Amino acid sequence: MPKMKTKSAAKKRFSLTGTGKVKGNVANKRHLLAAKSQKMKRQARGTMVLAEPDQIIVRKFFLPYGV
Repeated sequence: MPKMKTKSAAKKRFSLTGTGKVKGNVANKRHLLAAKSQKMKRQARGTMVLAEPDQIIVRKFFLPYGV
């Protein structure tokens, strides 16, 4: 069985923590920011750990070797 390829878009957008969880950027920070509260914009500043169902998909299909 050949090796699976890592999705190039996924390795730019996600990274794995030391315990194997998937980190990604917080959404809703690109445009229409005047309508969003300061609290929402502040909390979306860094990265977040994905929800468990999303982590399973990313690890299984997009980052099979944990890039």
